[in-house]
Amino acid sequence: MSRYVIFGGDGFLGRYLAEMLIKQNKKVAVCDLKKSDLEIYDKSEYFLVDIKNIEGIRKINLSENDIVIHLAANQYHNKVPRDRRNEYFFDVNYTGTQNILQVMKEKGCNRLVYFSTDMTYGKPQYLPVNTCHPQNPFGPYGGSKKASEDLCREYRKLGFNITIFRPRMILGPGRLGILKKLFKLMELNLPIPLIGDGMNCYQMISVFDCVEATLKCIEKGIPNSEYNLGSQNPPNVYDLLSEVIKRVGSHSILLRTNGRMIKYLLALLGNIGIELLYKEQYEIADENYIVDISHTKNDLGWEPKYSDEDMLFQAYEYYKKE
Repeated sequence: MSRYVIFGGDGFLGRYLAEMLIKQNKKVAVCDLKKSDLEIYDKSEYFLVDIKNIEGIRKINLSENDIVIHLAANQYHNKVPRDRRNEYFFDVNYTGTQNILQVMKEKGCNRLVYFSTDMTYGKPQYLPVNTCHPQNPFGPYGGSKKASEDLCREYRKLGFNITIFRPRMILGPGRLGILKKLFKLMELNLPIPLIGDGMNCYQMISVFDCVEATLKCIEKGIPNSEYNLGSQNPPNVYDLLSEVIKRVGSHSILLRTNGRMIKYLLALLGNIGIELLYKEQYEIADENYIVDISHTKNDLGWEPKYSDEDMLFQAYEYYKKE
């Protein structure tokens, strides 16, 4: 019987994925630096693992029948240090991935599902962004994920089956990140400034649709391919936020701004240590950014079920319960 080894299994996506696999009577091992008070641990193994430490990964005793799902990463939803930022991302995202692949190779374990990011593309050169789009990340997070993808492609040459997912911003109940500031303004009925006029589309993806894509990928034998994950037909930002404001009963109004000026101010604030948003977050906030999900749909038989409005509303409900 295959064991599903989830690195980052205590995290936002990991806990939902573990829960679904357990419901399917799969054998699950959660590998993470923390162990939250979650029901998944009633029916799964837990390993305290720092993926920067290869010896810790070796203690999991991977076998050739195991399927590894790698979700562990340093991202922007936690506070990011100003100094040695490249090291902060590469130590976990690249070196951690390198360690996992090395131990898999040692144990004859060759099936991996790796969650990367759409940030490996950088600024879109055309729309929708398909998986053949050039990868030109402009920040350390995207750069670390691009380097990790390159590593995965090298291991494919050694006989590994590695599926790489590139999701847009993953939303749903359980993670807020930069949305906490947005929801606070909605809760207090305060004006919400946009970056730009809000006429651009900024696609997202539901955590539940990510789980479904992972399960479909496993059913298909973990294809050696890259797949985009995003919602279907995303609305523009202004219309999206207007609908969510109505739906949650807020009286906030949206303020259109000069996008270039706002990004300049955010950069200035960042330079003096006041980072309201990180560059990789605000730099494309006023641009159309839609990934092409047709390859994912056709190849995996996957279809996103949740709209951007649904995702934001679920996240807001979670925020109110916190």
